[in-house]
Amino acid sequence: MNDKKRTTILVTGANGQLAGEIKLLSENYPDHRFLFADKASLPIDNADLLENFFDQQSVDICVNCAAYTAVDLAEKDADRAFAVNAYAVESLARICKNKNAKLIHISTDYVYDGSKKEPLKETDAVAPINVYGKSKLKGEELAFAENPETLVIRTSWVYGLFGKNFVKTMMRLLIEKEELNVVADQIGCPTYTKDLAQVILIFIDKIAAGENFSGIYNYSNYGITSWFQFAQYIKEVIGSNCKLNPVSSEQYITPALRPLYSVLDTTKIQETLKIEIPFWKVSVAHCIERIIEGRQQ
Repeated sequence: MNDKKRTTILVTGANGQLAGEIKLLSENYPDHRFLFADKASLPIDNADLLENFFDQQSVDICVNCAAYTAVDLAEKDADRAFAVNAYAVESLARICKNKNAKLIHISTDYVYDGSKKEPLKETDAVAPINVYGKSKLKGEELAFAENPETLVIRTSWVYGLFGKNFVKTMMRLLIEKEELNVVADQIGCPTYTKDLAQVILIFIDKIAAGENFSGIYNYSNYGITSWFQFAQYIKEVIGSNCKLNPVSSEQYITPALRPLYSVLDTTKIQETLKIEIPFWKVSVAHCIERIIEGRQQ
């Protein structure tokens, strides 16, 4: 029997989109010990519970997928958004540093203001335009202040097999409705949770082997699109007859402002991990196939 100590990985936000995908893929990593904690069993804004958990489980790597993600609700619920997205992350970073554990924290394209018109690098200026983005940026800043060895992955337009997301919503609406309005002037790139989960597991494998990574890395799928084009492609894949109308952000008012441009430059993560990132349409089609298969079972 192999006496080598297994790396213990805590994944928070276990009921969310990304953690669900990591859980499925974790079965391919028997040399690691994965612990999945949801907000009921381990609310990350309870520092005492976090301390106790780390004491009892000897965590080596923490992947923080827990977040307050209701972008529009956050405008009226700023205290809660900051509690989970900022101050809880500060606690996690401090505990990870004290326990000599690596923190991998998931952040967002919403830390940028959307004014740039070329892919955003990790070093570009940040200036969030909504409460959600401000809370996530604060979380990054507090994490690095507590623990400079923190690894932050910024991602965008996340969708997948689990949870609520744009792909699932559009699949439903494109069948139910005869006509839909979709914003056409917000430009970015979708991120498939399975692809992102695989990248996180590459980081975990390398960290477990003794490599070190810290700082900020951008990750999204390859390519550039709009929400309208995204919806059009979903319509094409599922064979819907629903009419899609492109509208502007000014015509489609939401409580929280969204960045008009948030395409992430992923050069750094590609070069660091020596990976090729799938084109967004390939990943969307793969996800839709899985969703349909799941419904049929």
